[in-house]
Amino acid sequence: MGVEGIGARVVRKEDKRFITGKGRYVDDIKLQGMTHAHFIRSPHAHAKVKKIDSSAALKMPGVVAVLTGQELVDDKVGNLICGWAITSKDGSPMKMGAWPAMAPDTVRFVGQAVAVVIADSKNLARDAAEAVVIDYEELPAVADMQAAIKAGAPQLHPEAPGNQVYDWVIGDEAAADAAFAKAANVVKLDVTNNRLAPNAMEPRAAIADYDAAEEHFTLYTTSQNPHVARLVLSAFYNIAPEHKLRVIAPDVGGGFGSKIFIYPEEMVALWASKKIGRPVKWTGDRTEAFLTDAHGRDHVTHAEMAFDANNKITGFKVKTYANFGAYMSLFSSSVPTYLYATLLSGQYNIPAIHAEVIGVYTNTTPVDAYRGAGRPEASYLIERLMETAARQLKVDPAELRRTNFITQFPHQTPVIMAYDTGDFNASLDTAMKAIDYAGFAGRKAKAKADGKLRGIGVSCYIEACGIAPSKAVGSLGAGVGLWESAEVRVNPVGTIEILTGSHSHGQGHETTFCQLVADRLGVPISQVSIVHGDTDKVQFGMGTYGSRSAAVGLTAILKAMEKMESKAKKIAAHALEASEADIVIENGEFKVTGTDKAIAFPMVALAAYTAHNLPEGMEPGLKESAFYDPTNFTFPAGAYICELEVDPGTGKTSFVNFVAADDFGRLINPMIVEGQVHGGLVQGIGQALLEHAIYDANGQPVTASFMDYAMPRADDVPSFSLSHTTTLCPGNPLGIKGCGEAGAIGASAAVINAITDAIGKNNLEMPATPDRVWRTIHAA
Repeated sequence: MGVEGIGARVVRKEDKRFITGKGRYVDDIKLQGMTHAHFIRSPHAHAKVKKIDSSAALKMPGVVAVLTGQELVDDKVGNLICGWAITSKDGSPMKMGAWPAMAPDTVRFVGQAVAVVIADSKNLARDAAEAVVIDYEELPAVADMQAAIKAGAPQLHPEAPGNQVYDWVIGDEAAADAAFAKAANVVKLDVTNNRLAPNAMEPRAAIADYDAAEEHFTLYTTSQNPHVARLVLSAFYNIAPEHKLRVIAPDVGGGFGSKIFIYPEEMVALWASKKIGRPVKWTGDRTEAFLTDAHGRDHVTHAEMAFDANNKITGFKVKTYANFGAYMSLFSSSVPTYLYATLLSGQYNIPAIHAEVIGVYTNTTPVDAYRGAGRPEASYLIERLMETAARQLKVDPAELRRTNFITQFPHQTPVIMAYDTGDFNASLDTAMKAIDYAGFAGRKAKAKADGKLRGIGVSCYIEACGIAPSKAVGSLGAGVGLWESAEVRVNPVGTIEILTGSHSHGQGHETTFCQLVADRLGVPISQVSIVHGDTDKVQFGMGTYGSRSAAVGLTAILKAMEKMESKAKKIAAHALEASEADIVIENGEFKVTGTDKAIAFPMVALAAYTAHNLPEGMEPGLKESAFYDPTNFTFPAGAYICELEVDPGTGKTSFVNFVAADDFGRLINPMIVEGQVHGGLVQGIGQALLEHAIYDANGQPVTASFMDYAMPRADDVPSFSLSHTTTLCPGNPLGIKGCGEAGAIGASAAVINAITDAIGKNNLEMPATPDRVWRTIHAA
């Protein structure tokens, strides 16, 4: 079934409803008697909540209730949690400050909710919120992480003296010190990985509906993992028993990691629905998104790399400060530790690595996973350092990388990860050929004659996808397993329903997952439907993040398919009076090898349900499920090369070419893969050139709208030249590695390396705005 099976460029099934406006998002849902919530948020970065007077608001038309943080405490609703425990180098646990869904007494960042107004319409709730009078006692605030850990800085949480969450280490310090003691050359670099605000097309939203007769809650929410949301809401937040809570994540307009987490608004909506006896709906606006959606990145790092006389890396030392904002979010503790430091070997054979990560509280929006989650930070650091080293050692940047590439697999790094397979030279060769690397010197000279500064930058990334196996992440402090589940239901007429614990919010699961079924059975994908995002329909699953949907989720479907096929072959063999070993599946039929005897798949399905003529002892029906826990992470890798020009008079950067050569293992749908890479590249370029979430010294957000926070537009990015090299992943039967985050991981370093090459100065931080580039060019 090559037209629609694995490897085919099938147009996405789900796009028909999306492009015709027929999608069903949370904000589209309307329930009988539904009310609307508007949150009252702190205008202060740090303050005591002295008094809340809602008397005037309660008298206004349509107002149903004004609820406060103290009422949450009184009803024993739990605080938000961080689900990954990290231990400091002295053996002490991380210092997690309490994060209530609405602050009963102290606010710690601008935008933190202190109360919620519930009314018959959204506008009535907003109007009433202005009538609520809140008396704050403003407290000193600190937004800069270096300032936050200085003596005398304002303290955020009594549980965390000095605003330090943890001081964590990985690697062998003695081995690293020994490598530096014998080094022929040492390269040093200070890097800031700028804070980003996620901006999914659909803002976060939640609708909560409590059924008093059944004592049952339903939550419609913009979630990447509805089952995990249900688990956390029931087990930790005391909202409802798990079997009395249904979580539905319908169409979700983008997530990029920011919709993995449980947020205060979902908790409050559920709690409020029970209190008022009516459904409660909240849809965030873009300002709320800037203030409250978990931010990404925000690292400050000093790194040093040791080389021998042959330009081989012998040691690597890293010290990173990671800003967590005001509270620990659900997976935030793992991002700058096990998702960052474990990738610090990059594509290179580095014998000794030692990294220290210090987590810091500040009076800013909490920081958590954002597309790539730790791996972009690691890749950016390594690739900036490799480019810096090439300039210092006066060698070609591509050749320095080749000198240090890992070439033997499997390869055990000094920082936990064991790479299973790869061919880094192949990716770099492909990228260099695509951009005509050898001809760059001539193009640079011509640009100079035209008054432009031309530069080229290389970035060779590797990431860990799948975020598994469960036993491994459990040993590292994860609070959940990271397997995936699937169920295959064959209906009596031969149509097929695939129920998956993965969640699609733009990845194209409704197409690619069907392609696996089409490939195995030879049926058209129109005969297959994908069911996801509803905890009452789908067995427990772990959702979508970390490019795990295909490598883990699709493999779970494969395992369930194998079970279903095995039973179906038994039924077919019985009907055809043949040996089960002689049955093959081709073009929608079960055939007896070497004969013309065959039975169509729908007839096998019907036989399973009529049960008139089944093998002795076989139970009726054709439905199977499976859980899959992988044996290792997967390791997508690639080489990106960016060529650009800088106008020395204005500092403006213009792209000439951008090539990407990725190794994602087997591709299910190359067109969808290319779309994922395009989106990731744009996000990486956005970080490199435009995006930066900034706070002033008092913790006030300076970039809280698109007037101040620059998102990349079509004319900010180039056309991309994409190509693929392939080494099949041995860790899953499909050979898939994952593609969803690669562009965001590798792009930023390629851009900054190209700009610094163009201007001949290395001390350039992201975002490389025209003003910043111009100032760097003309600095003394």
